[in-house]
Amino acid sequence: MKHNWNPLSWKNKKALHQPIYEDLSKLNKVIARMKKLPPLVFAGEVRELKCELSKCVDGKGFLLQAGDCAESFAEFHPNYIRNTFRVIMQMAVILSFASGVPVVKLGRLAGQFAKPRSSPIENKDGIELPSYLGDMINGIEFNEFSRKPDPERMIQSYNQAASTQNLLRAFAYGGYADLSTVQNWNLDFVKKSKQGSNFKNLANRISECLNFMNACGVNNHSVRQLSETNFYISHEALLLPYESAFTRVDSTSGDWYNVGAHMLWIGDRTRQLNGAHVEFCSGISNPIGIKVGPKTDLSELIEVIKKINPQNEKGKIILIIRMGAKSIEKLYPPILKKIKKLKLNVVWSCDPMHANTEKAKSGFKTRIFRNILSEVKSFFKIHNILGIYAGGIHLEMTGQNVTECIGGLQKISDKDLSSRYHTHCDPRLNASQSIELAFLIASHLKKIK
Repeated sequence: MKHNWNPLSWKNKKALHQPIYEDLSKLNKVIARMKKLPPLVFAGEVRELKCELSKCVDGKGFLLQAGDCAESFAEFHPNYIRNTFRVIMQMAVILSFASGVPVVKLGRLAGQFAKPRSSPIENKDGIELPSYLGDMINGIEFNEFSRKPDPERMIQSYNQAASTQNLLRAFAYGGYADLSTVQNWNLDFVKKSKQGSNFKNLANRISECLNFMNACGVNNHSVRQLSETNFYISHEALLLPYESAFTRVDSTSGDWYNVGAHMLWIGDRTRQLNGAHVEFCSGISNPIGIKVGPKTDLSELIEVIKKINPQNEKGKIILIIRMGAKSIEKLYPPILKKIKKLKLNVVWSCDPMHANTEKAKSGFKTRIFRNILSEVKSFFKIHNILGIYAGGIHLEMTGQNVTECIGGLQKISDKDLSSRYHTHCDPRLNASQSIELAFLIASHLKKIK
């Protein structure tokens, strides 16, 4: 256990992107209630994840972190969770089959309810209101009542996260992840596409392998990994009162763990060495992701890594690289070279989403699929040139048939965005685009073998 640290020591530091609650008495009562709520995850599971992530450092595993940009109360439905789980499973199979290494499945799910915004104020038709900060904090409706931060939303977020995690566990361990059902994972709207056809061909090859293994006496009854999978959850550690309420001492090890998620990450806007978010994450034993963007100060980043991971443990730190398609080849190599030279153990993960956001002519916030592909290609190219293992991918995606990102084999255009644009924050890849991207990553992983 870290000396002179506790779940509230972050209060001695500057905390950015925190809401201002008008009723502090109500806030304190909500926090007191949350401290009594059951955990969403267990310390032993967190240690298992760290062990699996350590393999992603050494080239013996690959991290797939994917899920919603921002979960919402309005779109909470078991079918949405199931479909997102199915697509992540499809992507994992594609990546694992290509690379020959296990894929760590980590959802941006069951807790991703808070979002930092570039401006604290939103202006519509001359009316100014606080920006929407995620359903955990305020409402998306543009009115004074909805935009007022309400601590009760943290309880509702926890309840939805608990329901989501319960369903994910059922899928992961209740037979839905059985490889013998791989043929059934294709969503209806993807089946008739080229991506669906490619996945069907891959599924047929997997089925042939399973039939051969079964003939040899190896099947889902004798080998657990063929019928079950570990599926972990993660979210951005943004709203610190919520995070500290779910940080507790593990009775086995005596260490502090955040029991609201297996892994947490620090965003590009809250990565300050002497800031509250880094202080909070420095004391918990969970794996920690750190977003690395175009404006990252390399010297400060190195100190942040050392503060959070002073023992240089493998599997503790995931650097989530979000440079943008136009900047990655210039800005990324110096970071890679320096951290390699210092022998810091990190998982290198590519986030091709966040630095490739733009405004379409129609007015919708969107991402161009070819730019996403370009950043992924550049990421693997740089790693290949420098001889450093590219250990993961970080995506905002959904199993819904949305039209939020332009391009892909579906040829979604600017005009299509309005038809199924459902995100509460940033645009997400739909199932078809996600699978298309997985096949691209798979082709790069094959070359590494």
